[in-house]
Amino acid sequence: MDALYTAVATANGREGRAVSSDSHIDLPLAHPTPLGGNGRGTNPEQLFAAGYAACFASAMGAIGRQEKIDVKDVSVTAEVSIGKDTDGGFGLAVVMRVELPDHLQGEPGRDLLEKTHAYCPYSKATRGNIPVQLVIE
Repeated sequence: MDALYTAVATANGREGRAVSSDSHIDLPLAHPTPLGGNGRGTNPEQLFAAGYAACFASAMGAIGRQEKIDVKDVSVTAEVSIGKDTDGGFGLAVVMRVELPDHLQGEPGRDLLEKTHAYCPYSKATRGNIPVQLVIE
């Protein structure tokens, strides 16, 4: 891969800070309350969800332009869950909820979603590593 851009961020754990090299991101980090934290900061799952949702929506825009499909009213929500996996560690799972306008309901929307999932860099990175469920709303 020939890198077109490299994002750089530094963090010092779930009870610290996350800072990007350009300082656009400078966030306190905290465990979410369901995991015993105080919830007074963001957490890696929220950051991953935001990045995945934004990337997936942009990828859908690219596919829409290629196929001359209007996707301006599409909304993407990523739900990232963390839980215990079978080896005693932790694992992630993702549900991508895509709100589609009326003209993309049914087969056209499902086709667009599948093509987007094949194209999106985050989807490529997660493929075979964590379960990703695609839901049309």
